[in-house]
Order: sequence, then C-alpha cells, then structure tokens
Amino acid sequence: MKVTANIRVFLKDGVLDPQGVTIGRALQDLGFGNVLQVSTGKMFKLELDAETEVEAKKIAGDAASKLLANPIIERFEVEVVR
Repeated sequence: MKVTANIRVFLKDGVLDPQGVTIGRALQDLGFGNVLQVSTGKMFKLELDAETEVEAKKIAGDAASKLLANPIIERFEVEVVR
C-alpha cells in the first residue's frame, strides 16, 4: 500500500541554532514582540510502499537515523499518513 511518511528533523536541545536566533531577532525587529524563540529544522516527505503503517514508520525511521538526521546534534520525529 502507498503510505506517506513525514520526517521532521530538529537540533537537539542545547545545540546552538544560529539561523533560528537570526530569524528570531529579525521577527522582533519587524514588530513580532510576542515571538520568544525560533527553532529551525528540516522536513522530509517520503512516499513509501509498505504493508502496514508500522512498517512504513520503521522504514522512515531507519532512513532518518542513517541519512536524514545527524544523531549527534539532531533529533527527528516520524509521522505516517495515508
């Protein structure tokens, strides 16, 4: 069955995010004073052929841990949708 897996990759807590800091400052300068912090990340959308959603989540998680995310400084979340 065709399944879509969305993988979101973010920096781990405590890892400096200079792009997020810069965007946060720019938003403050533009008058968005209620923005307290910005964190940047990446999003990957995989179209998979899998027997079950559980299998699709495992495939996507393996892809993320082996290639899409750097496990030293990044964490990831996998969401499977039909």
